[in-house]
Amino acid sequence: MEVSVIVPVYNAEAHLESCIASLRAQTLEACEFIFVNDGSTDGSRRIIERHAGLDDRIVLIDQPNRGVSAARNAGLEAAVGRYVGFVDADDEVAPEWYETLRDAADRHGCDAVIAEFSEFSEFSEFSESEAGRPAAYPFPAGVPLDRSGIRARLLPYFVESDRCNSVCNKLYRLSAVRRSRAVFPRGVALGEDGWFNMLFFAAAESAVYLNYGGYRYRETEGSATRRWLDRDYFARALEVYHSELPPIYAELMDERELEIRRSAKLIRSVLAYVYVYSRPSVGLTLAGRLRNLRRMIGHGDVRRALDVYRAAFRAEAGRYERIMLRLMKRRSALGLYCAATYSRLRSGE
Repeated sequence: MEVSVIVPVYNAEAHLESCIASLRAQTLEACEFIFVNDGSTDGSRRIIERHAGLDDRIVLIDQPNRGVSAARNAGLEAAVGRYVGFVDADDEVAPEWYETLRDAADRHGCDAVIAEFSEFSEFSEFSESEAGRPAAYPFPAGVPLDRSGIRARLLPYFVESDRCNSVCNKLYRLSAVRRSRAVFPRGVALGEDGWFNMLFFAAAESAVYLNYGGYRYRETEGSATRRWLDRDYFARALEVYHSELPPIYAELMDERELEIRRSAKLIRSVLAYVYVYSRPSVGLTLAGRLRNLRRMIGHGDVRRALDVYRAAFRAEAGRYERIMLRLMKRRSALGLYCAATYSRLRSGE
């Protein structure tokens, strides 16, 4: 078996059929698809069982609801492939996704392959043309990182940015996962995916980044509005800012570098939230948007992180970022909202 694909499932019947269809259509046939039904109360289990009767590569694990971390860990215990990947039950993958990642891992002899995401919605098609797309991550595409490169570039990046945290855009050598003893935790501020990646890559010998996006992340109608009304992303960003890191980071960075990277993650998160609050889809009144912006830019942790960030990165910031940092320094919520709205409209959003 080449690749074990783990799919945690909880009440996912709305999009589960298309997820399963994309897996069954993989050009790499030597796969097993491990669906972990995590106590679904809808028709998810019936859908998986029906497809399992049509395709013996589909494995169903049924368990009481314990959360996505427990579901993925159950899948890891059952996996028998040389490599392991993860797919969320409402997403899809391009037909050549796992063959492309497996071939790259074999070609470079790597413990992991990092690729990219492509978003699609209910009303827009996924683009099959991936050639020439901008690189998503600041790593050389197609050039393997050895152990020293992982420690110097990849592990610090997990502290500085959330953008590479997901396990869904990666392929892992299963023997390396077990050697690292990486598992998905519960209740970790950094997020289950981020913690798993930190543990795994701390022990990995090599990795390669592909400038290729065959993982299709589904943006459903209204989901952005629901997320920003129901979840406090800023509170989570503050938890991450104060979170404890795996022990290896004490070897990698001194306290000052760690403070700079933590500050960078917090300030970049706030800048991203400011941009999102300028979108109509967020579903808040102008007063509500400004209230949230004032809460963020006036918070003591943000004020401290802003000073650290400006001292470390202001010289290399672009014009838009410099403007936004000045407005943050002045605590101008309305100025930030207007600047982000202008930038969004100018880019055609």
